[in-house]
Amino acid sequence: MSDVDRVPVEVAVGVLVERDSAGSEGRFLLTSRPEGKVYAGYWEFPGGKVEAGETVEQALARELREELGIRIGATHPWQVLVMDYPHARVRLNFCKVFDWTGDFQMLEGQQMAWSQLPVAVTPVLPGTIPVLQWFAAERGHAGPTHLD
Repeated sequence: MSDVDRVPVEVAVGVLVERDSAGSEGRFLLTSRPEGKVYAGYWEFPGGKVEAGETVEQALARELREELGIRIGATHPWQVLVMDYPHARVRLNFCKVFDWTGDFQMLEGQQMAWSQLPVAVTPVLPGTIPVLQWFAAERGHAGPTHLD
């Protein structure tokens, strides 16, 4: 079956962004993929598969509660990207999130890092790189979006 024939798995992705005192977008949260998962150790935006009967927003709220132990407020749909990985074809539904409650807990043994451009944590999951480029375009950032 060719990549074009593979039906993408729907994935909800949370782009958690801090606001500075002036209300501008600041640092964003990246998490590492835990041991035992494909691409373990790679950095990405947190999220996961949309289950049957869920909206992207419902899936994102569930995933961030299960992975990070937080409850999110409103989600802001931002970008959609289809990525072909050797193990799966995924449709990544990126939503910005500015409001959450609770203390961050790495419930899957992952790590977290509040980041800015260029991102210093490596390696970065391939599906994360376009998001960093979108951030750079929005923020008028010149130069690399991540360090290799």
